[in-house]
Amino acid sequence: MASITFREVEGSSLKYWLLFGFLGLFVLFGALAWNYMHHHGHVVTGMDNQIVWGLPHVFAVFLIVAASGALNVASIASVFNKPMYKPLAPLSAVLALALMLGGLLVLVLDLGRSDRLIVAMTNFNFKSMFTWNVFLYSGFFGLVGVYLWTMLDRNVKCYSKAAGTAAFIWRLVLTTGTGSLFGFLVSRELYGTAMLAPMFIIMSFAYGLAVYLMVLAAAYAWTGRTLGDSVMLRLKSLLAVFVAAVLYFVVVQHMTSLYFTKFHGVEAFILRDGGIFTTLFWVGQIVIGCVAPLVILLTALGRQRTWIMIACVLVVVGGISQMYVTIIGAQAFPLDMFPGLTETSSYFDGQVHGYSPSMPELFLGLGGVALALLATTFAVKMLRLLPVSLDDATVAKLEH
Repeated sequence: MASITFREVEGSSLKYWLLFGFLGLFVLFGALAWNYMHHHGHVVTGMDNQIVWGLPHVFAVFLIVAASGALNVASIASVFNKPMYKPLAPLSAVLALALMLGGLLVLVLDLGRSDRLIVAMTNFNFKSMFTWNVFLYSGFFGLVGVYLWTMLDRNVKCYSKAAGTAAFIWRLVLTTGTGSLFGFLVSRELYGTAMLAPMFIIMSFAYGLAVYLMVLAAAYAWTGRTLGDSVMLRLKSLLAVFVAAVLYFVVVQHMTSLYFTKFHGVEAFILRDGGIFTTLFWVGQIVIGCVAPLVILLTALGRQRTWIMIACVLVVVGGISQMYVTIIGAQAFPLDMFPGLTETSSYFDGQVHGYSPSMPELFLGLGGVALALLATTFAVKMLRLLPVSLDDATVAKLEH
């Protein structure tokens, strides 16, 4: 690391302030959307007493999962002692904190009564995964913050590996907890499986690395700094492995469910008869999110930066589609209140529930994304997170 010089972004150009203002505008729209929903209630959204987690939860969970994965580059540098990744680690940690901030803010503001958060913070039910996640998310901020400190302050640099290892273990536990939020909900047939915990971990690797690659490439391109091909090709190969693993887990999950007769109904709903959910699964999640990126990353196209960025965008779009199918699709499928029996009432028993996202929900979710990017944009201006140059010659010296 002695040959690497870190320097903050000057942040005085018109281009920087236009980006800052553009992201700030979306944050403002998100705040106005929250105020509208908070004032009028969730009746102005597409949510009801059947679909209680809507589009904001899709964005929130995606950002939280991606936050864990964005730290992967820093973890490879410290935990696995890979020299090439060490110059990339500070941005990795900051992006992880920013994504977690954006995701949790959307999650909190989508509660309906955000002022009631104090109840969740002072009354704990330790049989609930929601309670455990309060501590997991808080611990993530604390450990990653300490880890970032050890990377930026030479006086405590000797503790970087220990801090990085602690953050690595914690984020695996955190993502397991996020997946278990759904895996422990046996009332919804698409949930209630231990597969969701490891699947959320590998999803975090793919989504977080895709977001990190886009932020890294944009930061170097817009500041005129040199980013060598060796860094891009190494990261894109790692992304291909993660995307392939996501596809593998999705196939295993649905093949396992198809083996059991009691899950044939919900599997038919997702894979064949679910309308928008079936379309999002096959087109959004499988084709756009997995197959197309793998074709790009594993062929000659993957040697071109433009195509690598396209693959990253596709992974993000596929990830949001996967969250939509997982979170909203599972709620849309009717509850099996009395297995083996047919019940009828005026409470929509046996009926597929419709859901149409509203504009306030969309802007609240986009506001969380914008806040994460805005925090990252501000951080690279204030802190020395980016190496002045990561050309191929410099990277080669790090590895030898």
